[in-house]
Amino acid sequence: MTTKLFYTFFLALLFTSQAYASPAPDITLKTIRNTQVQLHQLKGKVVLVTFWASNCKSCLAEIEDLKSLYQDYHEKGLELFAISMYYDRPNYVVAASKDHQIPYDIVLDLRGGIAKAFGQVELIPTTFLIDTTGDIVYQTTGVFDLPEMQTRIQSLLNLHKD
Repeated sequence: MTTKLFYTFFLALLFTSQAYASPAPDITLKTIRNTQVQLHQLKGKVVLVTFWASNCKSCLAEIEDLKSLYQDYHEKGLELFAISMYYDRPNYVVAASKDHQIPYDIVLDLRGGIAKAFGQVELIPTTFLIDTTGDIVYQTTGVFDLPEMQTRIQSLLNLHKD
């Protein structure tokens, strides 16, 4: 009975979501396409940051939803960055980006500094939503709920659902 209770509690912690407002870290992201973006320079846009790995089944399953969000909202002001975990081999990340035809930016976190800047991200997928003022307003660990994320993004972009 105790083991079952512990397991339930662990799963509840593992798949958590929270809404809050705290400043996004002031970091530079270097993409696999060799472009650099300073996160604070994206003020005025909504930014979605997701941590993933090329060998994470949940992360790979989430790619289609991320592509959908990117296609629907990028031209309306959404920026999307997928941060690969420090232990993910760069050649696997590049291969996954090609295999899944990922249109959004991918960043290698080779030393784990980006994960640390976002509060020591260890569990994946973990997704952060940053508003137009540069504040993290939502975080979730585990596969995010697409309709809920669409609603959050639409609200931050001041879009009305069709």
